[in-house]
Amino acid sequence: MNRNQIKYLAALAMLADHIAWAFMPTDSIAAQLIHFAGRLTGPAMAFFLAEGYLHTRSVKRYALRLGIFALISWIPFSLFETGRWPTMHFGVIYTLLIGLLGIAFWDHCDWPYSAKTAVTVLLSLLSLPGDWAVSGVLWPLFFFIFREDEDRKWRAYYAVAAAKIAGLLVTEGRTALFQTGILAVPFLLRGCYNGESGSRHPFHKWFFFVFYPAHLLLLWALKRVW
Repeated sequence: MNRNQIKYLAALAMLADHIAWAFMPTDSIAAQLIHFAGRLTGPAMAFFLAEGYLHTRSVKRYALRLGIFALISWIPFSLFETGRWPTMHFGVIYTLLIGLLGIAFWDHCDWPYSAKTAVTVLLSLLSLPGDWAVSGVLWPLFFFIFREDEDRKWRAYYAVAAAKIAGLLVTEGRTALFQTGILAVPFLLRGCYNGESGSRHPFHKWFFFVFYPAHLLLLWALKRVW
């Protein structure tokens, strides 16, 4: 599968995941299975963020694009999550923006390793209001840092995933079992991704940015009249 195909698959998984959040009890078997599949989206977006950084013609324009759509998505995500706005609830694009800044910092700053680690911790804390907080910062960073070492890259991924799952199981109990779906994502990205981008038509570039706030706004509206 090429990048476009995996991105569309991730968008479909996200849509199903959000439909389940909106209309199904979390502890039901059906919802757990849908949420399990929905764990694809965050790691896939983190993976392609790192790739996007390596291949973009302008990191500044890439960051600006993420920033604009993070702001646009703030209202739909807040409404979907809480039914009101403004709130301190930001969507995954906000988290990806912080992840991109983290990659750029590691790539261009010659500070000591300890100082870089401290900045990474700070960026992770800044991501807490966002969806896929912390992991959405660390995953793309590790994908970038270990881009030449597949084994280390995925070991780092699993370390973050294990910490995330353990924390959620402790705080939320068995209703968080679907989070184990994170562990299955590397099998798709390592086994199915062919390294090709697919069509470079602008539609593929802008689809996720438009689809993300649009589907959240639609689902919020449907919840109000359901």
